[in-house]
Amino acid sequence: MAVELPAVRILIVDDDKAICEYMQTLLEADGFHVKTLSDPTHVEAEVREGGYHLIILDLMMPKLDGIEVLRRVRKIDSDVAVVIFTGFPDLESAVASMKLDAVDYLKKPFNVDEFREVLARVMRKKGLARTPEEQLHRVIGDTIRGLRKDKDLTLKQMANRTGLSVSLLSQIERAESSASISSLYKISLALEARVQDLFGEY
Repeated sequence: MAVELPAVRILIVDDDKAICEYMQTLLEADGFHVKTLSDPTHVEAEVREGGYHLIILDLMMPKLDGIEVLRRVRKIDSDVAVVIFTGFPDLESAVASMKLDAVDYLKKPFNVDEFREVLARVMRKKGLARTPEEQLHRVIGDTIRGLRKDKDLTLKQMANRTGLSVSLLSQIERAESSASISSLYKISLALEARVQDLFGEY
């Protein structure tokens, strides 16, 4: 059965149109849905309508700087992931962006592989699987968490029942770690379920 991957929508905000075009080409080649804006004053309207998962935001722009744009975005959407880009990194702007819950702060020019790692981390953090394997891990994790909560079991109690660490169980539930068949078998016994039940509707 083919798994439908979620369409991840990214908004790039940078007054340098060449950077916008370069990043759009790069991200669309990786399968993302991308829109660019070179005027930061249009970001609020775009965020209200766009349903974006990630905003890539330049720090130094005319009219509005990236921190002010991020402040306005947060009033509209407290969950969207935001990555700050800047050719002029400094501690003050880094701290300000983190206080507004930016997920990363990158220096321009950026290394493409490093940028892809940041994107992968954001996708995992936001639960936006990018491959069928990641999607399967997410389904298993969500199913295990649901079954555990139905039985009013804590992770500690699950650890006692399975002999697996609380840390590993937590990573499996958050789809941050791949569970071995042996681990899945122990978890299924602890939850009084069949191993295949842990795969949900997959």
